[in-house]
Amino acid sequence: MYKWSTASLHLGIALALMLAGPVTAAEIVVVMGASAAVTPTRDQLADIYLGRSNALKPLDLPESNELRDAFYKKATDRDAAQVKAVWSRLIFTGQGQPPKELPDAAAIKKAVAADPRMVGYIDRSDVDASVKIVLSLH
Repeated sequence: MYKWSTASLHLGIALALMLAGPVTAAEIVVVMGASAAVTPTRDQLADIYLGRSNALKPLDLPESNELRDAFYKKATDRDAAQVKAVWSRLIFTGQGQPPKELPDAAAIKKAVAADPRMVGYIDRSDVDASVKIVLSLH
């Protein structure tokens, strides 16, 4: 029987944590300009981000941003590949264009602040007075 030393136990735990990937404690919030008059529900948001409604103009973070995958899972109950498939079909059939992709939270805040019909999502820690939170996705 092998006895684990404290050092090898710590090494094993560290290795397991590294292999588990990044742990994100981000709270995703849906934001609009501070003067926006509408507040979408979660179902309306899903419809907007899946191309079933054009009530608002959706903004997206880049595919490389880990917040994007978490947002789609929480907002639409679909993973990134499923959402991409939905948009591929809509684009192919001429029924819609995917959300405009912006590079980061600062660009999303600037865009929603400039247009009351735009909606985006960011980490709660990025919220400032230029935007208002219209929905929080836990």
